[in-house]
Amino acid sequence: MPAPIEDYALLSDCRTAALVSREGSIDWFCPPRFDAPSVFGALLGDTSHGCWSLRPQDGDATVRRSYLPDTFILVTRWETATGVAEVQDFLAMTDDRTDVVRRVIGVSGTVEFTTELRLHFDYARTLPWVRQIGTEDEPALSAIAGPDAVVVRGIRFTASDHAHTATFTVSAGATRDLTLAWHPSHDDALVALDVDAAIARTRSWWQGWASSIAHDGPHRDAVIRSLLVLRALTNRDTGGIVAAATTSLPEDFGGSRNWDYRFVWLRDAALTLEALIAHSFLEEVHHWRRWLLRAVAGDPDEVQIMYGIAGERDLAERELDSLPGYDGAAPVRIGNGAVDQYQGDVIGEVLVALEAARIAGLDESEFSWPLQRALIGRVVVGFDVPDNGIWEIRGEPQFFTHSRVMMWAALDRGVRAVTEHGMTGDVEAWTRLREQLRAEIDERGVHADGYFVQHYGTDEVDASLLTLPQVGFCAADDPRMLRTVEQMEGTLVRDGLLMRYRAASGVDGLEGGEHPFLACSFWLVEQYAASGRLDEATALMDRLVGLANDVGLLSEEYDVGGQRHAGNTPQAFSHLTLVRAADALAGHSGRAADRH
Repeated sequence: MPAPIEDYALLSDCRTAALVSREGSIDWFCPPRFDAPSVFGALLGDTSHGCWSLRPQDGDATVRRSYLPDTFILVTRWETATGVAEVQDFLAMTDDRTDVVRRVIGVSGTVEFTTELRLHFDYARTLPWVRQIGTEDEPALSAIAGPDAVVVRGIRFTASDHAHTATFTVSAGATRDLTLAWHPSHDDALVALDVDAAIARTRSWWQGWASSIAHDGPHRDAVIRSLLVLRALTNRDTGGIVAAATTSLPEDFGGSRNWDYRFVWLRDAALTLEALIAHSFLEEVHHWRRWLLRAVAGDPDEVQIMYGIAGERDLAERELDSLPGYDGAAPVRIGNGAVDQYQGDVIGEVLVALEAARIAGLDESEFSWPLQRALIGRVVVGFDVPDNGIWEIRGEPQFFTHSRVMMWAALDRGVRAVTEHGMTGDVEAWTRLREQLRAEIDERGVHADGYFVQHYGTDEVDASLLTLPQVGFCAADDPRMLRTVEQMEGTLVRDGLLMRYRAASGVDGLEGGEHPFLACSFWLVEQYAASGRLDEATALMDRLVGLANDVGLLSEEYDVGGQRHAGNTPQAFSHLTLVRAADALAGHSGRAADRH
């Protein structure tokens, strides 16, 4: 069985990721991209599905860990009866290769380590051909399967039943470097990595990026770590921003709500950009805007709600039988069926973010405004079509109030681009449709009791309604918003945290339930702060930040009863809303208010 989700720390080189447990096992690694097949897949099964453990032989060793400040270099400190040692784990920031580095440093006394390597490629469907290729003085292990190959250096392993093991001892002041380098199997093995140079470059890269972060409000450390997570989930080659580093971690333990989040949702990426824009990171926005142009291309009527990291369109959902799932939560899925959905809010999210970038000083390129204008045309085409909504329901499409508001926001940003920023477009038609949508939402999206509803024709509420003031549709203290919050507090709060919606209502068309979705509670912090409930906002924020694991990471959901993380991790949505909530507590609330 894998470790609890909250026991995993993230390693990233802004191309792919690895997850390391508190016990020193790399249980998830998909080189060379976030969405590639796994080499280590124990996260979704057990050790036989691939992992790389490294820890003291002393079973009573105590462990503490943290990142080197403002980096993703993980330092795990082991204290044993005979001595103390540290392991520095990281993915090296290099130009053209993918390297896992595990540097063991003796601190005091002596510590005997044991390491076990289990390579099982292609989501544990393929055992590689493994052979020794090094020398006695410079041992190296080569493993090849299909298109993939890795070379592990630093110690001579002994083979036994598809596992390779070794032991070694470090004393005070001594260092042992273990490395794993991935390369395409048709290429020659890469030369050994210069670990000293890699550590220096990797540390400098992350700390250089983080040095630009300005946040003078509450929870500064959590904000910085969250912004670093957002950068860690952004591919530095393509600009694509993945929603999470993992697939199929369960929203419902033992259930089937297991989805692949290693892709670029336009919504999640746009919301990530807003968090980055608010902290002056325009280069990432420029990079993503170019990604968007390449991904959408062609006919805007064919725009998808999500793409691959380089803009791929074919993300068909499949189920794997080679991985049994996290603690038996099946099926394990790769790809995501939501790619074929119509979600009416998505273009609004993109246009709100790009307007924020424009206001922040990012100039429009020759193609960027024509692209946005074409996206507004897609809103017009889908004006009277029900959708699957922000939560990607797999039940019957509805006219979701949040989606209709975000369509209003798309038209509103188009109108403002023309009237306030000198862009060109059919402002008269956009204005007419914008006002038509507002009247429709005011009539059909508001319950007789005065609160906004999840979708037309229902009594239910939905946490996504908390974003209405953020985009300027209404004020945070609008009586309808206050009544909506009251309804949420009465029907969606579980153990003090906010659910997305009532799964029991059947709207999502899925079996089973889920746990509180952390982004929703962060939205509630923002709403409380913007409507004058500062004490409640502060208390809820303190609790939410306290749910992060020991290295500051948040997954998608939180199981209050089990006091554990749930869903894919680390989750961009959770971290970007943490940043927004902290900004709101510092007096910067609302995506519309930020314009001024």
